[in-house]
Amino acid sequence: ETSIDALITRVGDLKNALASFISKLENEYDRLTWPSVLDSFALLSGQLNTLNKLLKNEKTPLLRNQVIIPLLLSPDRDEELMKLTEGRVPVFSHEVVPDHLRTKPDPEVEEQEKQLSAEAARIAPDVAQKQIQSLNKMCTNLTEKLSKEERESESGGLRQNKPTYNPADTNALVSAVLVGKGLSHRRPPGPTAPVPPGQGPMLTGAPGMQQVSMSAPANQQQAMAGVSQPPPGQPGKMPSNIKTTIKSMHPYQR
Repeated sequence: ETSIDALITRVGDLKNALASFISKLENEYDRLTWPSVLDSFALLSGQLNTLNKLLKNEKTPLLRNQVIIPLLLSPDRDEELMKLTEGRVPVFSHEVVPDHLRTKPDPEVEEQEKQLSAEAARIAPDVAQKQIQSLNKMCTNLTEKLSKEERESESGGLRQNKPTYNPADTNALVSAVLVGKGLSHRRPPGPTAPVPPGQGPMLTGAPGMQQVSMSAPANQQQAMAGVSQPPPGQPGKMPSNIKTTIKSMHPYQR
């Protein structure tokens, strides 16, 4: 009785798991994810393995040696039977007993099994061995392909996680933009453009920069030279004509 109770408990757990999974498929199919389906399959597989271990246990009697005999058949509705079968079997009559207490498969299934057994008996042993080896080879090749695809997918994921830039190149570019590090001071070869009037020659080693000669007015020249202009009507030294040269320095010149 203890073994039967344990079997009933395990079968009830398996039934609840199946009902939950079917409910998910019917009601949550629009938001059902593959990991959730795998979890449900893993739960069902674990419960089936537990049930098989329980059936193979030494303390569990062989159920195939047990015989079930119906003691009472009635066409009337049985509420207790309805409760035990959760509404699947309302009556225990001559109509349903052969289906629920059958110890052999259906006649159609039994006929198909006989045909398969006859076809297997007609195959020679050496031919059967060759077919077994061919099937094993196909399974081995399929397993190797699946393993290769799994390894390639894992390596592809690792490649995607690698950085797509070189930090050294990035630092060199930032240094060149900010402080001019690594820039060349050579002028590109080619004819020299004529210098417009009023502009000096180009600075050597500084592309785009040139000397500019500027002639300031007399009062600005005197102020820049530090010479004070005497008041009108007083004799004084004539200021000299001062020519100021301004050099533009290249910001990246080192």
